[in-house]
Amino acid sequence: MRLAEEAGLDLVEIVPNPKLPVCKILDYGKLKFQNQKKAAEARKKQKTVEIKEIKMRPNIDTHDYEVKMKAVRRFFEEGDKVKVTLRFRGREMAHQELGMKLLLQVKEETAPIAKVEAEPKLEGRQMMMVLAPR
Repeated sequence: MRLAEEAGLDLVEIVPNPKLPVCKILDYGKLKFQNQKKAAEARKKQKTVEIKEIKMRPNIDTHDYEVKMKAVRRFFEEGDKVKVTLRFRGREMAHQELGMKLLLQVKEETAPIAKVEAEPKLEGRQMMMVLAPR
């Protein structure tokens, strides 16, 4: 303590171990500032993964389907997950196999760049599947 006071610095406990504590003589304010800078830099570098949603209908036209798939590929390039939602209306509920077929087609087309995180499942009037980038 005396050495730290003479140097005008602080005695900082680095490793609080009951048998053999490790202490350093340094400027505590400067240490605190450097730790804050490291934490801010780490926060800046991390990327949050978002879940983007693509909505379709079971009787989607080929061009509309291609446009949606282009958006799905763009989302994967950005590193986001994609939730493909298929909404059934009215009599479409009687033909759920068409919806399953469409979701399996999406799964096959995105197989090289994505993996299925949640298999296609029916919830009420909509069927959905979650894909994550490889």
